[in-house]
Amino acid sequence: MKRLFHDQPIPEELRGAIIALGNFDGFHLGHQAVVGRAVQRGAHERRPVIVATFDPHPVRHFKPDTPPFRLTTLDQREELFMHAGADAMMVFKFGAELASTTAEDFISGLLAKRFGAAGVVTGEDFTFGKGRGGNADVLRELGAECGIGAETVAPVLLGGQRISSGRIREALQAGDPHAATQQLTRPFAIRAEVIHGDKRGTDFGWPTANMKLGPYLRPAYGVYAVRVRLPDEREYDGVANLGHRPMFEPEELLEAHLFDFSGDLYGQQVEVALHHYLRPEAKFDNIDELVAQIGRDAAQTKELLA
Repeated sequence: MKRLFHDQPIPEELRGAIIALGNFDGFHLGHQAVVGRAVQRGAHERRPVIVATFDPHPVRHFKPDTPPFRLTTLDQREELFMHAGADAMMVFKFGAELASTTAEDFISGLLAKRFGAAGVVTGEDFTFGKGRGGNADVLRELGAECGIGAETVAPVLLGGQRISSGRIREALQAGDPHAATQQLTRPFAIRAEVIHGDKRGTDFGWPTANMKLGPYLRPAYGVYAVRVRLPDEREYDGVANLGHRPMFEPEELLEAHLFDFSGDLYGQQVEVALHHYLRPEAKFDNIDELVAQIGRDAAQTKELLA
């Protein structure tokens, strides 16, 4: 899959594409419906399909002090878009220039002239352009003047409620990864580089792969049953602590112990999927109590992931 950027020339073979336009952070069921419709149109009209996303998120530009909230990195989104059937990912690098681009210029200057888009698919609530001056109706009307066939996809409901990235974030922060998984169609997963820690886990028999959380949303701190995917696609069940490590010097980390694994993961990018929330973080009276609790957490994890 090709990764394109909005301020660079588009390859000739990708001009005339159907573009799925949105943020698509998380790529939940609603996002999948939008991209699925674009892929369907592309196949019917024999056109390439591009999925557009914004990075950094526009919220980060307007409210730079907002706590981390991302559900997926660009690399994760690219893989998800590829598996959905798209030919390329277009990254809109959001900054002052895009923030000041009017809806009219976004359609005529970017979508029509620079990208040569033949069609655009969005969700019904998609807004764009300076001051959010553009919406689905504007895109449909002005797009038609530029030869772009625009259409919208209705929200996807689950339990009578609209699926949204906001609902997924709320579920994760409430310690309910199951609700997030239902909307995402897969567990929420943190992908990051394994870094050196203080080797405390190794000292008492539970070595961990330690990772910084970076731009990701902070789910509820606590202990999780996880599945860890390595760069070579091997997967291991494991138990992980996500939080500030109340028994040791406070440091926000994701610390995952992989069952039946031996090897060196330092410097490698691994992906930790949160399957079950076991318990909040806790401070114990001594290391023996901590080790005993980790043993119970591991046993519970093996039962849940069996």
